[in-house]
Amino acid sequence: MKIDPHRVICALTSVLDFVGIDEVQHGKRVAWMAESIARELDWPDEELGFAFYAGMLHDCGVSRASEHRKLTDALLWSGADDHCLRGENYLLECAPLRRFAPVVRWHHTPWSVLASQELPERVKRHANLIFLADRIDVLQAPHLNTRQVDDAILMARDGLVETVREYAGHLFSPALVDAFASVARRESFWLAMDPFYLLEYLENYRLASPVSDLGSAEVLALARLFARVVDAKSPFTHEHSVRVAKVARRLFELADGDADQIDNFEVAALLHDIGKLRVPDEILDKPGPLDRAERAMISRHSYDTFRILNRVFPDSPIPSWAAAHHENLLGTGYPFHRGAGEIDVATRVLSVADVLQALSQDRPYRGRLGSHDVGMRLEAMGDEGKLDDEIVHLALLNLEELYHLATVG
Repeated sequence: MKIDPHRVICALTSVLDFVGIDEVQHGKRVAWMAESIARELDWPDEELGFAFYAGMLHDCGVSRASEHRKLTDALLWSGADDHCLRGENYLLECAPLRRFAPVVRWHHTPWSVLASQELPERVKRHANLIFLADRIDVLQAPHLNTRQVDDAILMARDGLVETVREYAGHLFSPALVDAFASVARRESFWLAMDPFYLLEYLENYRLASPVSDLGSAEVLALARLFARVVDAKSPFTHEHSVRVAKVARRLFELADGDADQIDNFEVAALLHDIGKLRVPDEILDKPGPLDRAERAMISRHSYDTFRILNRVFPDSPIPSWAAAHHENLLGTGYPFHRGAGEIDVATRVLSVADVLQALSQDRPYRGRLGSHDVGMRLEAMGDEGKLDDEIVHLALLNLEELYHLATVG
């Protein structure tokens, strides 16, 4: 499959922006600042591009808004290392992005500690650069909003630079701090982080990685990285996407689905809930019924999924399959309200797999159901016309195998 790595990383960063809810484009700003500081030090293009993408990916271990708030409420937080370790683990298992794992692992380690670690100098240099850019973004947060960079940052920048200088040699490499102080004198450094200008910079990024022809294993590895970020959003969705993908792939095989599309279908199953990163933790973890506003917030996740995946897979059925898993044959599903004639077999399979796995997993409002009760619920939804009764019948014939994949496999 032809994949644009630049689009993939931009999409992942946009998904991570959902976690912050109120503070968007954090990863993009960190990327811009890291590259700008590195350019001031005359790093070669290869290192500039690496710093930029490391900045985009540095928070891939953050899925919960509560953790994001703690990381941005203060310059230092004792629990910061947890998301570094998670991010490293996610990236190590994703071959196309594995090279960024060491930088993500060490990007919250103070320079006074990092400098003495037995690590390649390149890793130390990039990790501390990302740490510096990340903390600068925390310091400038009062001057940011979703529409523009506040002009007041141009008056506040000298104080911000002095604050950073206080940590030179302790949190940050003195050489990096000096380079930051130099670029910080330029109005362009700050104003380029205006949301409109930043997106324009991304769209025309001159060091963008070229489009690559990735094999199925590499595309699936990228999809699993996204899925792990999504599933970490709530303890009640732990491994949900990964297990839905296992159930869906097997059910697709049993339904004699197109063998040439099975890997693409698994990618869609892995990514079907990516829009849920935008949903507040409190709603996903709520033990009681959702009110109307909360249901509305939940119901938009499928459309957000569609728009995110359309950036990465623009010429593929993957976005449509993933986004339509809450459509139903009565035309009352969401987000498109498709009729039965508009819902293909792959989407019908994914809908059944999603319900089967969700019923087999603990939720804040109920415990997991046994295989017999799962089967009864599926059968009832098939009888109502919400799920395809033929796919449901196929699932019931193979229920023990699929239930095992949903709970253990």
